[in-house]
Amino acid sequence: MLTRYFSASFFLLSAALLTLGAAPAQAQADLLGDLENTTPPARREVVQATFKGTHIINSQTVEIEGPGTLNFLIQHRFGTIDQGPYELFGLDQAVLRLGFEYGLTDKVALGVGRYNIDKTFDGFVKYRALRQTSGGAGATPVSVTLFTSAAIMTRKFDGDNEENRTTASRLAYTYQALIARKFSPELSVQLMPTLVHRNYVMADAGKNDVYALGAGFRQKITKRIAFTGDYFYLLPGGKSAKMRNPLGLGVDIETGGHVFQLHLSNSRGMAEAVSLTQTTENFLTGGIYFGFAVARNFTVRSNLR
Repeated sequence: MLTRYFSASFFLLSAALLTLGAAPAQAQADLLGDLENTTPPARREVVQATFKGTHIINSQTVEIEGPGTLNFLIQHRFGTIDQGPYELFGLDQAVLRLGFEYGLTDKVALGVGRYNIDKTFDGFVKYRALRQTSGGAGATPVSVTLFTSAAIMTRKFDGDNEENRTTASRLAYTYQALIARKFSPELSVQLMPTLVHRNYVMADAGKNDVYALGAGFRQKITKRIAFTGDYFYLLPGGKSAKMRNPLGLGVDIETGGHVFQLHLSNSRGMAEAVSLTQTTENFLTGGIYFGFAVARNFTVRSNLR
C-alpha cells in the first residue's frame, strides 16, 4: 500500500513539473515567433554601376545616361598593327566616330553618331526593362536593356563601277537584348543576343539577316582601372565566308569627369551594323586595330519632372 502511494505521488509530481516547464518553453517559442513576424524584411536595393560607361568595346552596355544628361563620345581607331613601320603600325590611318547620347528618362536613352566608314550616320534607342536588385527574397538577378539602332551610309557611289543605290538599300538595322549581372564590386558579365538586318547585300556578303551571340565583361583591377572585353559569335547561315567574329580587349581608366578607354580589336567599325558584318581581320594573326574612346557627360537639365 505505501509503495503504491509513493509511486502515485511521484507520478503526479513529475507530471506537474513537466507541465510547469513546458509553459515557459511554449511562451518563449511564441515570443520568438512574434519577433520573427514583426521583423521587417531586408530592403531591396538597385545594383548600381554594373558597367562604368555605355560601351564596352564593340558593344553597348545595359547602362543608360541619367535623365537630362548628355554624353559626348569620341571613338577613334587606327589601322592594323601588322602593316609594319612604314605605316607606323597603323597609326597613319584612322577611323573616327563622334556620338551624342541623351538620357530622356530613367528608362529611355537616345543616341546619334557619325563615322567615316562609308560616311555612315547611326541612331539608336535604349530601353531599360529590368534592373538588378539585391536584398531579400524575390530580388531581380539581372539587368535587361533593349537596344535598337538604324545606320545609313551616305557616300557617293561610282556610277561606272557600282550600281545605283536607293536610300532604302543603304539602311541596316540592329536589335539586341543586353542581359547583365554584377556578380561582385569587381566583376560584371553581359550576354547579347543580336540580329542585324541589312536591306541590301552583295552576292558574296552573306544573307540580309545576320544573327550573333555576344558576351562581354568588366573586371575591376584597381579603384580607377578595369580590364574589359567583348566577343560576338556569328551564327552560321547568315554570314559570308570572309566575315570574322569581332573580338575586343581593353582597359578602362576613370579620370574624374570622364572614362578613358584603350582597346585592341579586329573590328574597324564602331557601330553594331558595321562591326558585326564588316569584320574581316584575324585577331590571332595580327589583324588588330588599336583604338581609344573618351566619354564626357554634361548636365543639360538638372530637374526633369
